[in-house]
Amino acid sequence: MMDYKELGLRVGLEVHQQLDTGKLFCKCPSELVEEEGNETIRSLRATASEMGELDPAAIIEAAKGHRFIYQQPESSSCLVELDEEPPGEPNEDAMDIALKMSLLMGSKVMDEIHFMRKIVVDGSNTTGFQRTALVAMDGTLEVDGKDIGIPTICLEEDAARNIDDHGDNKIYRLDRLGIPLVEIVTSPVIESPEEAREVAQTIGGLLRATRKVKRGLGTIREDVNISITKGSRVEIKGVQDLKMLPEYVKIEVERQVNLLDIREALISKSAAVDPDMVDVQQIFKGTESTIIKNNIKKDKGVYALKLKGFASLLRGEEGEPLLGPELAAYAKTTGIGGIFHSDELPAYGITEEEVQDISEFLSLDKNDAFILISEEEDKASAAADRVIERAEMALEGVPGETRNAQLDGSTVYLRPISGGARMYPETDVPPFRVDDELLKSTEEDLPETPKERLKRYAEEYDLNLQQSRQLFRKGYDLIFEEIVDNTGNPSVVANTFLQTFPELEKEGYDMNNIEDDKLKSLFKKFSDGGFAKEGILDIIKELVEGKSVEEAIDSAGIESVDALYVREAITKILDEREGFVNERGLSALGPIMGVVMKELRGKADGEMVSNILKEELAKRVSDG
Repeated sequence: MMDYKELGLRVGLEVHQQLDTGKLFCKCPSELVEEEGNETIRSLRATASEMGELDPAAIIEAAKGHRFIYQQPESSSCLVELDEEPPGEPNEDAMDIALKMSLLMGSKVMDEIHFMRKIVVDGSNTTGFQRTALVAMDGTLEVDGKDIGIPTICLEEDAARNIDDHGDNKIYRLDRLGIPLVEIVTSPVIESPEEAREVAQTIGGLLRATRKVKRGLGTIREDVNISITKGSRVEIKGVQDLKMLPEYVKIEVERQVNLLDIREALISKSAAVDPDMVDVQQIFKGTESTIIKNNIKKDKGVYALKLKGFASLLRGEEGEPLLGPELAAYAKTTGIGGIFHSDELPAYGITEEEVQDISEFLSLDKNDAFILISEEEDKASAAADRVIERAEMALEGVPGETRNAQLDGSTVYLRPISGGARMYPETDVPPFRVDDELLKSTEEDLPETPKERLKRYAEEYDLNLQQSRQLFRKGYDLIFEEIVDNTGNPSVVANTFLQTFPELEKEGYDMNNIEDDKLKSLFKKFSDGGFAKEGILDIIKELVEGKSVEEAIDSAGIESVDALYVREAITKILDEREGFVNERGLSALGPIMGVVMKELRGKADGEMVSNILKEELAKRVSDG
């Protein structure tokens, strides 16, 4: 187990929350739609900041040469999103939420809020930049008795939604572009994976308290900055599932520790990178490798790079990925499909004899490795430059970079970490003046803090502190409150979120598939006597599959029954087990109860069933 304190782990979060208002700079609704609309095709290039500098991340993105196809759904986008019309003044509701979050965290609000342009040329913005404004600075958030610094709170526009990639073409939909985001940045003082989740959950709870934020997967995203003492700061983009946040931290720490170990191994073997790309196509004249054979037919070449001292460090003896995927990820930023490396060969139709011929041609010894690139010469040369760049970084240890979050907790290289060279003033949006009167009225309308909410839950809903905290941490607090205020039954609703949901998640059900409106309808039916609480689990299983509440009740075979029906069912079961009842007497209650509840499958309340069964069983024992 990792000793995170000894490793000097430091984590900082950037929490981005979509706001449930109109779009930031126009009157369009902030809704995702299935409508595609008209299409516009654009290309983007890197531009200099106000200091005349080019951002390295923008240079890498522009070099990919992508063409961007933008879908313009008429119902949720306009000429502002297409960059054919200037932006309007910022949405007042969105600004109000950003100010409230700032005051809740004790931040110093700017006297004037100015929007800036942040260069982004990956296609997610039609303009080639994202509009963002610094709202407040120097706040503090208390989490489990520890003060977490909040250096900045910003208000910005969300990016366009990536729909599909087709080679060099990337398809985006403009429905998401312009949805307001509050960005809350923490200081890098988080010291464990679990603490990272606690901080993110607390920030999420504060945001939900405004009751003006969107809910559901993808509406809140975290960028996670991670470093250890001998490593470097790595930014992981796009973490959407809070439950997975500790896993991303753990895996990144393991990756940095492994890279430091690799560095030591490379130094011990006097490793070096040969900068010369060598043409080795002649070796593959009669190759059986389908990939290389097809590339040669397309007049593409085969080229090699020598990596002195890198053998067994590209992939381990047990097949675990080491430096190989890191080199491949850098190479792929130039648009090539991938690379081969000697630690994974022979494979992919490349024979042992061909591997040996390359080793002899490059004068390799047992500690050396090689990289193969099969592409047109100019593309191969560009890819080789990136491989060399990353291999040289391995001699230094852990490179600072931006990585993209994957669903399993792993990450892949995305681009260099962006710097200050990508910011310049926004000239189309006037400054937003924050005077004392506005601050005072905002402060008088602040939502309750998490501490206040937990205390109120204990008083109003008779929940213990642990239940209240779990509802808050899992993000179910406000939907719990809405349901209970409309239908009652706080203990049943709380148990559904805190016990039934986790149980089903372990079985592979995705609880994010259930809309809030369906949950409200479910508990309204329960409150009206439509079914017993024992039927909730089976109904929820059907709701996850996308069914309506009525369809789910039918599919689960659950309907409310009266006491007469229950008594008849119990009598039949007791008749069928007469011998067992005569033998066990009243002690037959437990086993028979299980049979009855299985038979009724949530149609009747358990307490009612238990009372009737006790009555009927007592009669038979007494008569016997």
